Parts: sequence; structure tokens; C-alpha cells
Amino acid sequence: MIKEAEIVCPPGQQEDEAVLTALASTAINIPQKRIKGFKVLKRSIDARGRKVLYRMQLSIYIDEPYTPEIYNHQYKNVKDAKPVIIVGAGPAGLFAALQCIGQGLKPIIVERGKDVKQRRRDLANINKQGLVNPESNYCFGEGGAGTYSDGKLYTRSTKRGDVTGVLKTFVAHGATEDILVDARPHIGTNKLPQIITAMRESILNAGGEVLFDTKVTSLLVSFGKMQGVQLANSEKLMADAVILATGHSAHDMFRMLHAQGILIEAKPFALGVRIEHPQEIIDRAQYHCEYRGPDLPPSYYNLVEQVDDRGVFSFCMCPGGIIAPCATAADEIVVNGWSPSKRNNPFANSGTVVQINMEDVKGDMADPFRMLDFQQKAEHLAFKAGGGNLVAPAQRMVDFVERRVSANLPVNSYLPGCKSVDLIEVLPDWIHARLRKALPAFGRKMKGYYTNEAILVGVESRTSSPIKVPRDRETYQHPQVAGLFPCGEGAGYAGGIISAAIDGVNCADGVARFFA
Repeated sequence: MIKEAEIVCPPGQQEDEAVLTALASTAINIPQKRIKGFKVLKRSIDARGRKVLYRMQLSIYIDEPYTPEIYNHQYKNVKDAKPVIIVGAGPAGLFAALQCIGQGLKPIIVERGKDVKQRRRDLANINKQGLVNPESNYCFGEGGAGTYSDGKLYTRSTKRGDVTGVLKTFVAHGATEDILVDARPHIGTNKLPQIITAMRESILNAGGEVLFDTKVTSLLVSFGKMQGVQLANSEKLMADAVILATGHSAHDMFRMLHAQGILIEAKPFALGVRIEHPQEIIDRAQYHCEYRGPDLPPSYYNLVEQVDDRGVFSFCMCPGGIIAPCATAADEIVVNGWSPSKRNNPFANSGTVVQINMEDVKGDMADPFRMLDFQQKAEHLAFKAGGGNLVAPAQRMVDFVERRVSANLPVNSYLPGCKSVDLIEVLPDWIHARLRKALPAFGRKMKGYYTNEAILVGVESRTSSPIKVPRDRETYQHPQVAGLFPCGEGAGYAGGIISAAIDGVNCADGVARFFA
């Protein structure tokens, strides 16, 4: 017999099997000797009261043993099967490839960047020397932008597909089972490369192909049907189906589509800054104590405020994290954040941005690049304000709100370095004004948030793609080109690792139906 129950315990006891068994016994009014095991279904931290607690949902096994689930995948060999070209090896591309194998199709991944191991050298050059390799950086390369920017797996996209199936695939390739139960699952930048490598090995062992340092320069289309892709080395890859999973920063791919007469559209996005606090400030505010202690993880926050009919909100919050330089070209500043698996750095950072609607940006409403050009202008202004070498413009929080240049900047995690600047030189005035109103309001919601110990680093601009590649809701195909499947965050259909992975799975299923 199996019963479910919720139990509550203080920090430090959430992994003590004897304690949890006793609590389970009390919760279901069954003697402990009859409880033969339990499985944790969900685990979250409840910091609403004066005392911080763990809440856990358990499946409790009574008079029968609990046998732990084994997470592995046996993939069929598809070496000689019908090929599907997948452009991009981010989460959308990788999960599309694995799903293609499950559907009896041969995936051929074409990735402009390097494998996860080789990418590290290019990231070191970015961090230490301010040198950007436009083909291999925080955004381009195996695993996509998520590999070296944290691996947060929290998602609201529960209706788009099988979230649990995606998480189990990560576990089968090396992630801990914690991601299946934690309310805010997280892998960590230090662990993701091994997991991504294992996923690649699954694809290769099943007969798929993965091509690195290989860039698509055009799509081969004949009479409205996909034929394959043209590569930068003049070679051609032929296939009747192409999944386009390039990520939100592949601006040249958007321009390639437009040049070929393939419909793309401008879409709204959000722009602002990345804000970093000492982690202890966030812990005090959220846990209501002076010292977090070893039994609680670094705390996170989620803040939103409506200011002059526009949402101002935090996102991609990184407890114990680092601000990373995520430019994909030499003359721009783009910042993002990530955390290692232990989240043990002394700072907490979060993107804090203003929603930008189509009517907010001047220009030809029919121009598909209107929002992209707006995004790039802010990134170029940030580069100019920083003075080069990926030095980022920055300002203390209260100084920003009160419109004064900071006399100095706090110690922070952004490795290329920061320069004290009035961020109105970088941000459009209407974004700047909304942020100035929102930050004190955030401080009223979360004690200690509004402080000059916090630093604003510009610009946080790659929140989502400013371009949408349209597709049919049912078939997932582009309305003009049969066999072209726009996919993931770059095409405008995802907003993080899990939603991108789900979209990759859905597109692969769409390909299978296309070939049926």
C-alpha cells in the first residue's frame, strides 16, 4: 500500500531518513515498523513564518519495499535512418536530436561553436582579456547559452509538454535526482558540461552526428520545400527536414532568413540591468535571521512591479552567483548571471528589466529588425560607456535612483571589470525612469533590497529573442517552407532550458508526423 502525505521539518533534517520516517508515520497514523520506505515527490522551503521550514510531499510505502527508479535510456540505432538536420546544439537542439532518435530518425546537429570542453578557453579569454570569439562564447557552442550560465530548470511551461520527462533525461545523463523534487531545480554551471557531453555521446552512440565549428550560411529551399543547408565551408547537407534551433543571439541567422525571403517578425522583449547584492543581504531579508547557517541554501527572490503601464521584474535570479560577460561580438556589452552547483559565491544577482512592447520602439512597424536594432543600440552604448575590453558600465543602486554618478563601486563578481557611469547614458530614458521608480518599491517589498551596497551592471538585453520565426501551431512548420521547423528560444517559442527542451521534443515529433 502507498499513501501520500505532506511533512514539515526544520533545516538540517530534510535528508535524515529516520526523522522523515517518524514524521511520515505521524502524518498517516501508521506505526513506523510498517513503513518500509518513502519517495520524496516535492521539496520546497517555506520562509513565510518566523521559522524557516522544509515542506516535503512523500509517497510512503506501507508493508512493501520502495524500489528506487533507475533512470536510463536505451536509444535505438538510427545510423541508416532518414536524416533530420538540427541547426544548434543548445537544449532545444539536443532534446530534438534525442527525440528524433526515439522516433526512428537520424539527427545531424550542426553547431557553429565548439564542444563544451573547448569552449572553456574562449570563455577564459572573454573573462580575463575581454576578447570575444564570435563563434564560441557564452551564447554559442555545445549546450547553448544555458551551459555556462547556470542550468536553472525552474519553468512555468508545464502545459507545453512533459517537464518530468525532460528532467529525467537530465538525470539519466548525470544530473542528481534532486532536480526531480526541488521546487526550484538547478544543476550548476560546473556540472552541466559533463551532462551535455553525456547527451552528445548518447546521440553519437545511436548513430546520430554532431558537427562542431560548422556554420550554416543559407537554407536550401526548392519550390517551398526544404532540401538541406549550405555550410560556410561550401559543403551541402541534404535533408527534407530542418529544425532551426539557433538560440536568441544568432542575429546573422535572422538576417540570412530575411535575405532569402523567409518570413520573420519583430517581437517584444525586455531590457534593463543585472543587479548584484551581497548574498547575506538577501538571506537576511528572506530568512528573517542575521546568519543563514549551513542547513539552508542561499536564498533567492522574485520581484515585480507595474510602473507606468509596463512590467518591471526580476528574472534569472542567481543565488551565490556570478555576473558573466555574454557578448557575441567585440563591440557590445551583454551581461547575464550564473551559479555553481553549491551556489557558494558571496553575491546574489538577478536580471532586472522593463518590458518593451512593439509600440515603444520607433520605426517602420513592418521592419522585422526594429526590436533587434533597438537591442543592439543599447549593447553598443554600454560598450562605449565602459571604454572597451568588455568593461561594463555600472552604478550603485541608490545613486542610480537619485541620479548621481557613484564615487566608487562595490566589490563585485563581474570579472572584466566595471566603470562608474550614469546609466542614463546607456538606457533609454523611459526604461531608466521606470527602473528608478521600481527599485525603491522593491525595497519596500523586501527589507534591505534598496541599498547602495547593490550594484547595477548594464546591460541585461538578451532576455528573449527580439525576433520571431513564425510557424503553424499544429505542424510546427514555417508557413512558407515545408520541412522547416523553427524551434526554441531563438525562434520565439521558449524562455529557458526546460521550455526550450520541451519545444525541441515537440518539433521532433512534428518532423515525425511530417515524414509519416
